[in-house]
Amino acid sequence: MKQEVMEIIQQNQLAPRIFELTLKGELVQEMKRPGQFIHIRVPRADLLLRRPTSLNKIDPSTNTCRIIYRVEGDGTKSFSTLTTGDTLDVMGPLGNGFDLTGLKAGDCAFIVGGGIGIPPLYELSHQLKAKGVKVKHFLGFASADVMYYEEKFQQLGETKIATDDGSAGVQGNVGNLLLAEENKKPDAVFACGANGMLKAVEHFFHDHPNVQLSLESRMACGIGACYACVCHKAEDETKSVKVCDEGPIFKAGEVIL
Repeated sequence: MKQEVMEIIQQNQLAPRIFELTLKGELVQEMKRPGQFIHIRVPRADLLLRRPTSLNKIDPSTNTCRIIYRVEGDGTKSFSTLTTGDTLDVMGPLGNGFDLTGLKAGDCAFIVGGGIGIPPLYELSHQLKAKGVKVKHFLGFASADVMYYEEKFQQLGETKIATDDGSAGVQGNVGNLLLAEENKKPDAVFACGANGMLKAVEHFFHDHPNVQLSLESRMACGIGACYACVCHKAEDETKSVKVCDEGPIFKAGEVIL
């Protein structure tokens, strides 16, 4: 983990409250595994805590990385006002990231995401495809109005969409999409989203040996020192793990969601 003041190369609004931000700096050379995140200092003196943000795309050849975030409060609202040439103080990369070592060319992976849990799955899909793994995406949104990156995912592999209101794709959630695949046996399953969605994935693939879940959690320090993001172990509820340090990726059944 390192710290660097990175330059903003570009910022775009993808949907209401959803922004895509491209950063440039030497820190990108440290970013290897999909599912890791960076910790960004808000450029305001009254906001002390950094904001954790997953890596959407890593490009070491240009020293650039991309994040996608949703405006939720003062910190992310401050990010949304920044433009090309501005800078951000960034720590990272943090977290363990997804483990792709057991997959080989010709294997098949299901990638499941919901809402703002979708961004890190794009880099994951890129790296899997580079290994020759066939990827299939199952993405859930509240409505068509807040959809983003559908076409980008389609360029990497088959992509199925669900929306709560039925304004795009199948009406319902990603669970409805997975039901149509109940006879399929992927070699790995990767998921990122709210706990309710992760529970559904965990239940649906309860006997699968390689299901990796990326947890969403509020964080403070981002390096495992403050214990603000703990969750309990499934095998022993008296023991806990830190999402920022020992996660955010856990095997299905490893922690209590």
